[in-house]
This record gives sequence, C-alpha cells and structure tokens, in this order.
Amino acid sequence: MDLVALADFNLVARHGGFGKASRASGRPKATLSRRVTELEAALQLRLFERGARNLKLTEEGRALHERTAALLTELDETAATIAAGGNKPRGRLRISAPLLFSQTAMGRIAAGFAVKYPDVRLEVTTEDRAVDMIEEGYDLVIRVNPDPDESLVGRVFLHDRLVVVASPDLPRPVADHSAPGVVRGAGDQQTWNVVTSEGPATIGIEPILALSSLIMVRDAVRIGVGAARMPISLVSHDLADGTLLHWGDIEGSEIALWALYPSRRLLSARVSAFLDFLKQAFPNGTPDELAAYIGR
Repeated sequence: MDLVALADFNLVARHGGFGKASRASGRPKATLSRRVTELEAALQLRLFERGARNLKLTEEGRALHERTAALLTELDETAATIAAGGNKPRGRLRISAPLLFSQTAMGRIAAGFAVKYPDVRLEVTTEDRAVDMIEEGYDLVIRVNPDPDESLVGRVFLHDRLVVVASPDLPRPVADHSAPGVVRGAGDQQTWNVVTSEGPATIGIEPILALSSLIMVRDAVRIGVGAARMPISLVSHDLADGTLLHWGDIEGSEIALWALYPSRRLLSARVSAFLDFLKQAFPNGTPDELAAYIGR
C-alpha cells in the first residue's frame, strides 16, 4: 500500500474535503484528489461519496481512517523522536478528564507536568461524556468506572468511595421518615442503602436541592440544608474537623479512576511520562492520597 496516498487520504478525511485539506497542508488540491483516486483503485473500494458540494466517507472509508490515522501519526512521531536523538517526551498531548477530578486536582497535575516536561504541549479537556479517542484525536482519557472497551487499555491510578454526610445540626431520620437531601441531578435516587458501624441500613431522602456539580453539593451540605452522598476524598477534611458527620458508606459504591489509551497504538514517550507522573502523585491510589492532594 502506498503510504503517501494513505497519508493524503487521511488528510482529506480529517479536514472533510479536498479544498480544506489543500489549504491546511499547502499541497495542491489536484494532487490530493489524484492520490485518493489511486488509493481507491488499488484497494478496489470507494472511500468517499463525492457530492456536488460535500464529501462524505463511505463505511469502508471511515473504517480505514479510524484504523490508520493513529498509526500514521505514531510513525511520524517515532521518526521525529529518533531524529531528535532520543526518547524525550515532546509534542502535543491531548487528555480528556472528568469534571470533578479536573476541578479538584487536574490543574495542579497539569502544571507540575508542564514544568517537568517543557517540550510537551499539554491540552486538557474537561467533560464527563465517553469521548471517541481515535475520532477526536485524544492521546489519553481519564474515566470513572469505564465500561469495558476492547479498543482501549490502561490502568487504575486512584480509588474512592461514596459516603453519606450531613451537618451535625441535621438529625438522622428515624424509621418511616426521610431526611432532607441535596442530590446531584433530578434523577438521583431517593433512598440510599448504606453500611454503618451497626450494620446495613436504608436512608430515605426527600430531595430539596438538585445540583449538577458535586462541588456545589458539598458547599450546600456544609451549610446544613440537607444530607448528601459524596466521594469521601472530597469531604475527608470536613469529617476530620467535625464540620460534617459520616452517616454511612453507600453500599457497593467503589470508584476507580482509570487512565486509558488506544490499544493499537504504541505507547508514546509523552503518554508514558504522564502515566508515571500520575503514579508519583498518587503512589498507592487511595482516597486519602486524593484528599491530601486536594487539601494542599
């Protein structure tokens, strides 16, 4: 297979048209069109549906783009690394991270990494959705309890768990009564199964506030408006100084934070360096380490 033609095909696919690819790369539009036509002839496949005003990948074209774009990028980066005379982390590193972890820890992690590896241009996007790493061009994603994905590999670098907490001024509910609750989103459960020092229990909740951010939930609970279920790392300091009381652990609420990357890609020096940096920040991966990191 002609690698130049394959690279031109991916260039056109990434920019969504011959004209846009030509302007982005400085290569003649006619050359790009000829290379793609030659690749289609060699593969005996139509890779693009060519309309009067737009260009759209066929199913075969999309599959080829998804499976080769990252490999070509890796080849270019490997060649650049060798030419530079070593395996020093360099180049762009794109990371997607969940909202809460980004708000509490990612800023300091990113800053520390940038200081240690000045030749890496780190870009962090904060979002809780499951991004398509290949299609959207991410090198690494951080996710909470991700669903199994055969195209991704990675490692757990942090553990956490959910607990029910409330202000000392808020009385615990007695049998057949509910406590006022601060919940994350209107669809949150209204009964919480907890494990206490006295055994399993069910806490009924009457939601009085629905907030989209756990930072907002914590702030509301501190004021005493209601109980909430929170990651223990986020309220450890409040529990230690008595600002909040621990009503119990949410049953089966273990949380694992994963760092994931595409399995078919070679592990680049910059991704490997970031994974090592996470390990140094959280050597044992415990909730206490995260709480201490947040509290610093």
